[in-house]
Amino acid sequence: MALPCSTKILEFCQVLPAYDSPESATEFSLPLTFFDIFWLKLSPVQRLFFYQLTGPSATPTFFNTVILPKLKHSLSLTLFHFLPLVGRLTWPPNCPKPFILYTPNDGVPLTVAESDADFDRLSSDDILDAVELHPYVPDLPVSDTMASILALEITLFPNKGFSIGYSINHAVLDGKSITMFMKSWAYMSKHGENGKQNTSILPEELAPFFDRNGIKDPLELGNLFLRQWESLSESEPMINSRSLKLLPQLGADIKKVRSTFHLTREEIIKLKNKVLSQLENPIPLSTFVVTCAYVLVCMVKAKGGDGNRMVWFLFAVDCRRRLDPPLPANYFGNCVAGHDVFTEARDFMEENGFSNIAKRLSGVIEGLEKDPLQGAEDKISSFKSEIRAGMQVIGLAGSTTFDVYGCDFGWGRPKKVEITSIDKTGAISLTQSRDGNRGIQIGLVLSRDEMEAFGSLFVDGLKHL
Repeated sequence: MALPCSTKILEFCQVLPAYDSPESATEFSLPLTFFDIFWLKLSPVQRLFFYQLTGPSATPTFFNTVILPKLKHSLSLTLFHFLPLVGRLTWPPNCPKPFILYTPNDGVPLTVAESDADFDRLSSDDILDAVELHPYVPDLPVSDTMASILALEITLFPNKGFSIGYSINHAVLDGKSITMFMKSWAYMSKHGENGKQNTSILPEELAPFFDRNGIKDPLELGNLFLRQWESLSESEPMINSRSLKLLPQLGADIKKVRSTFHLTREEIIKLKNKVLSQLENPIPLSTFVVTCAYVLVCMVKAKGGDGNRMVWFLFAVDCRRRLDPPLPANYFGNCVAGHDVFTEARDFMEENGFSNIAKRLSGVIEGLEKDPLQGAEDKISSFKSEIRAGMQVIGLAGSTTFDVYGCDFGWGRPKKVEITSIDKTGAISLTQSRDGNRGIQIGLVLSRDEMEAFGSLFVDGLKHL
């Protein structure tokens, strides 16, 4: 049970990109691609990085005189390379589609706070009330015609450490893009000096690529997605159909708890071997496939109930290398496509449920190599048509390829990284383990009863591999 704690706001400011001179700042805009419009109405993604400090560097004085100024300065330098983040998503009445607009003097909102909460507990794998992490991630303002793209919050936990939380607008960038920004900011903080601002200061893999000409839309998916979002918005009385406001999210429940689980590299290998031993013919088995299959089986069993209920698992795949021609790995924006598996709960609960679900997921992933956009035209409309009473909807957030634990701002790797927004979406979060040994960190938000049941199933299942 959490002890009473308080978080006070010390400062709220706008951090502007560092230009050589004010005259060099010019207005520009970027169109949204169909990849962006697909995510237009979905909730912001929020992630929280905890950094532990020791000795003199853990004091409020060191934080206020060294850490905070360095974080602000390096943020300003980094934003010079990521100007779309500084702008805003806008949808003027005379424009058919929303677009990204940057104007001089735009800045990223930054909140600086201080908390007397238990840093060690918040950054542990213990079961927490989901709302306990909310004070450390910022809100992202959204109206009918204007929406912020990025908001940041830095929170000091005196004599323990600090956290960096962000909220991003998913209609502008995906997980790979925001991770590239965070790594760039960390690089600037740790290595940048003397206010240098040319792109060469960033390693090649961190220099963002903004050109959208490589994304073709012969099927006019962008227009289709926009019409589908407008149709879904019409069923929400408080939302204008032609609006940037977000739709209510699945899974939001202030009574839920969150916890973290881990799969080691050795356990992942054993899970793969178990699947292969139960199949007549070998199939490609990635870490992603066996991790998702195992977690899904434990979640469905933990919920219990009617085996006839439908389970809908939704996930996104990176399309950068899957397009023809492929996009650069450092393309900045959305380039992920949504896919799903839709089946009865009994398929997860049966004796060979884990192997069967892994086989089905593997088949879906294999098909994406041929056509990563297969069925894309139906994905948004299915949000309304497929959801039924009693259905268990499970999404996926994050990736095992982002290496978010590599975000070292100069005071060491994060102690813990959390995707806090999964308590609003009901998604599973996946992250590479902190130790760098190719293990997986799994984050969940469930009711307390389901979380305890999941924990037992998860641990017991690994014991019997």
